[in-house]
Amino acid sequence: MRIVVCVKHVPDADSDRRIEEGRLVRGEDDVLNELDEYAIEAAVSTVEELGGEVIALTMGPEESEDALVRALQMGADRAVLVTDEALAGADALGTARVLAAVVAALAGEEPVDMVITGMASLDGMTSMVAPAMATHLGWPLLDLAHSMQVEGGSPAAVTIERRADGNEDVLRSATPVVVSVTDQINEPRYPSFKELRAARSKPLDVWEVDELAEAGIDLDGITLSSIEVLAADPKLREAGVVVTDSGDAGRLLAEFITDRVEL
Repeated sequence: MRIVVCVKHVPDADSDRRIEEGRLVRGEDDVLNELDEYAIEAAVSTVEELGGEVIALTMGPEESEDALVRALQMGADRAVLVTDEALAGADALGTARVLAAVVAALAGEEPVDMVITGMASLDGMTSMVAPAMATHLGWPLLDLAHSMQVEGGSPAAVTIERRADGNEDVLRSATPVVVSVTDQINEPRYPSFKELRAARSKPLDVWEVDELAEAGIDLDGITLSSIEVLAADPKLREAGVVVTDSGDAGRLLAEFITDRVEL
């Protein structure tokens, strides 16, 4: 079982974030996306049960290496960082195209059975990367899994349970497959001192544009972003209004809304 787990290095939600030249400033107080820890745990525990390899993959600035190191500490076997100034400003769909191309390149070395992602990144919260990767790879998508079982074989089979639109779905697919998991699927492990030390000797490859070209990935054919930032003027939120219900809260709420909405 060979699994690629996609992770992201995101600004700490508790830090002071700011926008410069239309972009969120990165590299200051950044951390591994918390929701990706569940994806790492799902990948590592699957390989512990069935055997195989876990490859942690991310695209971002050089500082994103820290997220991969954390994945290695949690049990991933190797890591790949895709970083280059030419990739700066990629949106979710552009990122998915590059990551899917990297997965395809890795599969050219040795077949990849699964790609596992978290349900979202806490900076963008689009939940678009996993579906877009599945589209570009031409693989089935099992998304928002709160339970997952993997059966070995050739091909292997993956069964998930998810809650969607008020329904409890059970989905099953043969591999290769893309799976996104929620924070209900497991309890991520905390690395031991031995695992922290072992992570230092695990391979972490850095791919820049030249390496991407050598792997057959042509950036000229990839649209990195369809979004143009015209202006960015973040403002601090004002203190909210607290209405004490003395029997007229409904009327007060209606007046509050109508005062601020043009009808």
